[in-house]
Parts: sequence; structure tokens; C-alpha cells
Amino acid sequence: MANDDTTEPSTRREAIKYGGAVVAGGLLSGCSGGGSAGAATTETGGSYSVSMSPVGDVTLDNVPETAFTVFPQYADMAVALDHGDAVNSVYVPEMSGRTMNHYYRRLDGVDFAWADLYDSLSDGFPKEQLYRLGSDVHLVDPAWVTTRESWNRSDVEEVASQVGPWFGNFYSGTQGAPPDGYDDYAYYSLWDLFDRLSRVFDERARYEALAAVYTDLVSTIRANLPPKGERPTVVRATLAEDGESFYTYHLNDPGYWLADTRPLGATDAFADENWGDLWGRVDYETMLDADPDVFLHLWGITPDYSMADVRSSLETHAVGRRLTAVADGRVYPAGMRYQGPLMNLFQLEMGAKQLYPDRFGEWPGYEDGDPYPSIPEDERLFDRQRIANIVTEGVAG
Repeated sequence: MANDDTTEPSTRREAIKYGGAVVAGGLLSGCSGGGSAGAATTETGGSYSVSMSPVGDVTLDNVPETAFTVFPQYADMAVALDHGDAVNSVYVPEMSGRTMNHYYRRLDGVDFAWADLYDSLSDGFPKEQLYRLGSDVHLVDPAWVTTRESWNRSDVEEVASQVGPWFGNFYSGTQGAPPDGYDDYAYYSLWDLFDRLSRVFDERARYEALAAVYTDLVSTIRANLPPKGERPTVVRATLAEDGESFYTYHLNDPGYWLADTRPLGATDAFADENWGDLWGRVDYETMLDADPDVFLHLWGITPDYSMADVRSSLETHAVGRRLTAVADGRVYPAGMRYQGPLMNLFQLEMGAKQLYPDRFGEWPGYEDGDPYPSIPEDERLFDRQRIANIVTEGVAG
């Protein structure tokens, strides 16, 4: 199974349906169906099937024209495949959409129209709203859906057969355990998931072209990393609402939530901590004990946090001001864990410059509310115009 650090360029609603074997056996029994990491697409006549755990095989007669998403990695994937206009929903549209467009401002002709989208998790996760939207495909993990209030496997099967199929994999984010009954659950890297979604939208050429850019970027980063003993100690954290503690996250663990930090190979200042959850919570004294060289503030480039306020809070706190990262001016905005492929490219470049300015050029800084900063062409780690052309113009056959 590939990890996040490498790539192996590997009528509407009535016409898009689950493969019968999956509805009959996969969802109800908890089997992962065709959830292996191998070939994912087969064709029969005018229809085609795409396979992914825990869904199994999804058979489509036409490319989806409407897509329901929750977490923005799938919306970003749709944009990357030039199907962003198919997305009809996303978690907190203003936050997700503005953040995505912070990056897209550096890609000519690429944009995400988020203003009129439905907030997927508003009012919980009501099944009735999925009926009202009538989406051709739901880019959501059905195993995750069964953990939502008022949902069970019968509801999942009902929506799949009456509205549109599910196609998502949530627990690869941290390679955490799925709900009971999904014993054959398979884990994928971010770019594996993107590969499979590209098959749903019949956009394999776009995927392969973007994957080549990603492979080049990761190769460039790896080839220029300093020796392990010379790399900085780093924390990835967010300042909590109380102003006296931090939510903390690892850097190098498995899962696509770390697809932008793991390839950078920094020393995780909390590497030995096992919080027993997806994140931990520490106070200022614990943060000072770790005393990182660099502080990456998760969500810092989103509208949800003001980096100016974060820095002020750290600098005026009796303990915070003693942190090496604060004293050295190395408190930086980080992106989102829920990153798709386009976001991943920018967040890798951003992290490389923040952690290793001597190797990859200085991070130019970021002002609250601004788009991703403009970087001189000769200091960029990937070609923006190449990405924009792939997204907007496709790939010549």
C-alpha cells in the first residue's frame, strides 16, 4: 500500500447506481468489497465501475453532474479534475471555500464557487437533506456515516439505492479504526484516493498529470533535506479557545491528514506522546518543556484564526514568550488537515520554506485574510501555470 509520500500514477440519478453485489452484501455485512489497493476501474458496455474500500464496487453509466461532499479534500479533488461545479455542499462553506480559494488565487482560471453551497454538517447530518439535494454521488465514507446520530446501515443502503452511491474513505485520514463490522477496511494515501475519484469523474489523464507534479515536488524536497540531526524540532498545534492551552497533532504518523508534514521529515517535538485520540491537549508549561524550534499553527491560513492574534497571545503570555519558536519569530500559519491534491501541493511548499529556508527559500510571510503569498517564480517549488493548465485545459491525448 502506498503512503502519502509517494505516488504510483497508478438520466442522471437513475443511471448512477451501486453494483448489486455491494448493496446485497458489502454494506450490510461490513465487507470492504473491492477495497484492495489494486486496479480500480472496469468497463462494461457504456458503463464503468470504480472500486474503493469500504464501498466496494460502484457502477456508473455517466459521469456524475452533482456531488455531495462533507470534508473539503473531496471538493478540492473535484476542482482539480475540473468538476468543481458539480459540488453542491461542503463543511462550513465560507471557511472551506475561502481557504481553497486562498490557494487557487495563484492558479490562473481556477476558482471554487462556494457561496451558495449547503453546509453538509449543519443541523447534524440529516438524511432528508440528501434526498432534497438528489446528488448523483455522495463523496462520503459510508462507514463514517453510520457513526452519525440517527444513521445506521439500513439508512446508508437506502440513500445509496434511492438517491446516489457513496464513495469516500474517512479513516485513512489517521489510519484510525473504523466502526465495528468493517474488518476488511483498507487505508489509502491522499493521492490513492484522488486516483480513485479521478476514475469516478473519468479524468484519469488529469490525475496522472497532477500526480507527476506531486512526485517531482516530493522528490525535490527529499533530495534537499538536511541530515536528520540538523532538522528543527517542530510542533503542529492550535491555540485553544481558553488561550491557556493547545490542541496538538503529530507530524509524521500515518494517514493523509499528515500528507503535508510527513514528507518534510522534521523532528516532532511530541513524537513520544500517545494522546489516545486524534490529537492531544497540553498547557503552556508542557509546550515549554517541548520547546520547539518551529511552531506550525494548524488552520492558520483559514479564516477561522488570526495569526496576528495568535502571535500576540504567545508573545504576551508569561510562559509563551519563553518559547524558542516565539523568541526566534518562527510561529507560522499551517494549512488544513482536510487537504485535497491542490491544497497539498501548496501546503508542502509552504512547510518546506517555513522549516528549511536555507534549503528551499524564505517563507515570505502571510497576512490574515490574504491569499497564499506570491512567491517569485525562481523560488517556487512547483509550476503554477502547469497546474492551472492541467485543471482548466486538460491533457492532450
